[in-house]
Amino acid sequence: MPRRNRPPRADLVGLPGAPRPLLTGALGWARTESSSDGDWMVRTIPGVQGRKTYRCPGCDHEIAPGVGHLVVWPAGVGVEAEANGTTGSEMSTEYDDADQRRHWHTTCWAARHRRRPGRRAAR
Repeated sequence: MPRRNRPPRADLVGLPGAPRPLLTGALGWARTESSSDGDWMVRTIPGVQGRKTYRCPGCDHEIAPGVGHLVVWPAGVGVEAEANGTTGSEMSTEYDDADQRRHWHTTCWAARHRRRPGRRAAR
């Protein structure tokens, strides 16, 4: 018997154009971490979604594609933007400001208070 190809049901799949929560996306939710060096937004990047090479500021080694890691940025970025009167799409660009984001090895982020900043190796 032939199969009928029907589009997926709208109640099972997110409706197109439905608003998405702030700080989400293909990479998942960001959580807030507070410590002596301030408040930080932290997003976990699974290894399968790591597609570029980054340099970890904790150890100054490369984070190779396919390696799980963290993306960290100051939590106050969005608060400052809101206090300055930035709203809507302007504020979302403040959250996504690439100059504020840093990619860390998970263990380097956890040990950042116990070690000095990494030194750049000669290239």
